[in-house]
Formats: sequence, C-alpha cells, structure tokens
Amino acid sequence: MSRGRIRRAAGSPVVAAVVLLQAAVLALSLGCDGAAVTTDAEAEPDYREALSKSLLYFEAQRSGRLPYNQRVRWRGHSGITDGLQQGVDLVGGYYDAGDHVKFGLPMAFTVTMLSWGAIEFGDDIAAAGEWQHTLEAIKWGTDYFIKAHTEPFVYWAEVGDGDTDHYCWQRPEDMTTSRKAYRVDKENPGSDLVAETAAALAAASIVFRASNPHYSDILLHHAKQLFEFGDRYRGNYDSSIAEVRSFYASVSGYRDELLWAAFWLHRATGKEEFLRYAVDKADCFGGVGWAMTEFSWDVKYAGLQVLASKLLLDGDPQGKRHRVVLEQYKAKAEHYLCACLRLNNGSNVDRSPGGMLYVRQWNNLQYASSAAFLLTVYSRYLAGAGAGARLRCPDAPAVPPSELLALARSQAEYILGRNPLRLSYMVGYGPRYPAHVHHRAASIVSHKANNRFIGCMQGFDDWFARKRPNPNVLTGAIVGGPNCRDEFRDDRGNYVQTEACTYNTAPMVAVFARLHNLSTAAAEERCRPGTAPGLSAKCR
Repeated sequence: MSRGRIRRAAGSPVVAAVVLLQAAVLALSLGCDGAAVTTDAEAEPDYREALSKSLLYFEAQRSGRLPYNQRVRWRGHSGITDGLQQGVDLVGGYYDAGDHVKFGLPMAFTVTMLSWGAIEFGDDIAAAGEWQHTLEAIKWGTDYFIKAHTEPFVYWAEVGDGDTDHYCWQRPEDMTTSRKAYRVDKENPGSDLVAETAAALAAASIVFRASNPHYSDILLHHAKQLFEFGDRYRGNYDSSIAEVRSFYASVSGYRDELLWAAFWLHRATGKEEFLRYAVDKADCFGGVGWAMTEFSWDVKYAGLQVLASKLLLDGDPQGKRHRVVLEQYKAKAEHYLCACLRLNNGSNVDRSPGGMLYVRQWNNLQYASSAAFLLTVYSRYLAGAGAGARLRCPDAPAVPPSELLALARSQAEYILGRNPLRLSYMVGYGPRYPAHVHHRAASIVSHKANNRFIGCMQGFDDWFARKRPNPNVLTGAIVGGPNCRDEFRDDRGNYVQTEACTYNTAPMVAVFARLHNLSTAAAEERCRPGTAPGLSAKCR
C-alpha cells in the first residue's frame, strides 16, 4: 500500500515587523504558569504537549519485545524471530511507517535526527521533562544497529519484504508475511546505508557520552567500522538489494552519506582525519557542488552543509585550517536556507497558500519538518556566533536568526493546526486530527483487547475497508499531510497523505522542545516585576 517512497533531489520574506508582532501575540498567549490565557488572537500551540506526544509515537513503532515501561499499551511483542532464519539476532528496531518492514536507511536517518536534536537542544528537552524518553527513543534504534552489524564488513539492511508485506493487512503481533533478512557486505556493498548508520551511531555517541560513557564508546566503535566499510567497498545499497528499490531507493547515491558520516565522526571524536576526508572529497562527492532544496532520508547534502557551517560560525581551530572549502560548504547551506525563506533570487522552495513548505506530493510534511529543524538549528548557530551574524541571501543580504526561527515556527504551527483546514496533522493533538491513518496496527483492534488471530485478507475485509476511525490512536505521528493547495482527504486508502513515518516526526522533537522553551521564557519575562501594566494584567 505505501509503496513508491522513491525521492529525487531536486513564502514571502519575513520582515522584522512581522516577527515582532508574532512575538507580541505569543507573549499574550500564555500565563505565568505556562497555561493558555484568552486573547483575541489564536492561542499558541502547546509545544510541550506536542513534544511529549511526538516521543510517544516512537513507542508505537517499536518492533521486538516491548519493555515493562511501554506506554503505548495497545501494542504487543512482534517480530520476535527476526533474523532466526539467517542465524542472527535482528529482534528490535523500528517499523518505518504503517507497514511491518524494517528498512535500514530511513531508520538510521530517524535516529540521526533524534540524536542531532538531543545534542543541540538537550537542555530544552530536559526542561520539558522529556530527556529520558528521548534517550529511550534513540537507544531503541542504536541497540538494533549494533545487532545488525554482525561483522566489520557485514550489515543487515532490511527485515521483511515490502511486496509481500503490502499485500497483507495485519497487526504486527499477527504477522505471517516473510521476515527474510537482507544484508550488505564486501561483495554486495551498501555505502549509503552503512554510512548513514555510522552517522546515527556517531551522533548518538555524543548524546550518551555523559550518562553512559561505556555505551557511547561502543556506539563510536561501530560507527568507525561502518564508515570504513562504506568507504572501502563503495556502492549503492539498492543495487545490492533489489527488494528495496520500490520503497527506499537511494536516488542521491552514497556520496552524501559518506560526507555526512565524516562530519558526524569528526564532531564525535574531534579527530581532524574525518574533517580532512570531508574537505578532500568536498568537490568530487558533491558537497560543495550540489545546491539543494530538500533535506530528507535520501538527500543529506543540506544537513552536512549546515554541520560544516557550524565549524566556521563557532570559530573552530580545525575549521579555520580548512576555511576555504568550508566556506563553500556554507554557501550551499545558505542556498538551502534562503530557498526556504524565499529569498534565493527565484530558486526557492514552493509554499502552499496556507504557508506550508512544499517539495512534492508524496508525504510532503517530511520535508517541512526537516526544513523546520535545519532552520531552527542554523538560527541557533547564527545567534551563537555574535550579534552581527546574519544569513546572506541574494534577496536579503543580512537575515537575522529570528527570521529563520519564525519560519520554523510557522511550519510547526501549520502541522499543529494553524492551517486552512484547522486540522492538526499530528495524530492525537488538538480537537481535530486524522482519524483514518494508514497504519496496520492502529487500524485493527488491539491484540490485547482481542487476541483472536487476524489473517491478511481478513484484515483488508474487516478493518482496512471500514469507514470508522481507527480503534487505536497513533498519538504523536505526523502524517504525510496535504497537497500543494492545502487539501487533505482523511482516508485510510489515501496513503500518500494519511501514512505517517518515523522521519516525519523525528526532526520535530527538537523543534517543539525549542519553541516550548522560548515560549516559557517569554511568559516569564512579561511577568517579571516592572512589566508594563497592560501586560501584567495577563499575569494575574
């Protein structure tokens, strides 16, 4: 059902007055205790609630034996024999979307984004009380990656077959479809997959360094081995595994993932050898050549260009030694950001009439969420570089950090219901959200409520075709979202719009945390002693 996730690489300027007006409206939206207060304008979204629910979603996507503290109670153990046929333990990990295949490439990208968000905005996440849940979400993925890396030059890329899985509508607890596992090795390389996994493990090693240094070392060890594997035996993983081509073909190739992994290993180790790799191969691998208008599970260029920019903005000593090439990386990062802001001399990311960043029809909110993340991160990088740091765009040579954050906020608001349909595209958030999500487990009565076996065709006949809302709420899932005209049809069969994916929600964890913290700070500021009388009334 959810086939065809293949992707290809490929609105008006936010003026300072609008930013100030938004800040004033938001300042009036919360009381001193963080509770909403009545205003003439729309209330600000509850970013803390959105953050909490976004992390809950990952528990609904778990494969394997569920832990005692599992909060999504309508899910049960599943895939507990994964890898048995091949003589390896591949129990665990995440289902990518509404099906039951464990696809390695999008799973690794999901964990990279969760980890990057935790690195940059860990204080914000902790302040919202969600740090432990974030660690659990990351570790559920990294534990699986360690299992899948059974030898230095062997990595298990996929469990399950997309074609057979998509002809079956079952709960994961009832699975009867093939659980065949597929691997990459020296003779059948998969540089894109193993390099993305190396990036995920390297980023996660930073997250766990303080709380679990031994685990951090293990993650880094596997990251280095996987990077060496991907670099020494080069090739696209979808050339080695034909079964993945209809679902997660690596259209961008493996060069972006190798650069991405090198930057993450440099950040995790501080060793210049990894930075030198990214500098030496900047041109031949497209790092300073490709000017992108998307950032996704397939196309990593904009993300690695932002990482490269950080070295310059931070004044990193190693970055200074490679300044010429890093400036070229930074120029490409700015191309992406300016395109999102519609300040790129016509080469811009499209927007829907309601303001949603629009890249393509299928599951477009993945691109809006990843853009919101990079905008939020770069805004922080600029703010940390000094009062005069600005984004340089062809149509606006001095864009302050606040404008990047304002656009990121607008995407978060759109997702949470400030859109023409007044519909939240995060399931379980707000009064109106998609009720017919394309998701096998959510659409069938819970195994715990009714443990009677449900077969493939019975699932289609009795549950997929039902017009009623799903019996289980897939809380925190961000669905594919509306089309370029802000139109959305809440239909289980409309998988282009109603299927949710882990990599839609992962970037928003950090964005929600950041926006929540800023909103809390704004509320505290307006309620401090000496506040203007008109505002202080809101604090009583």
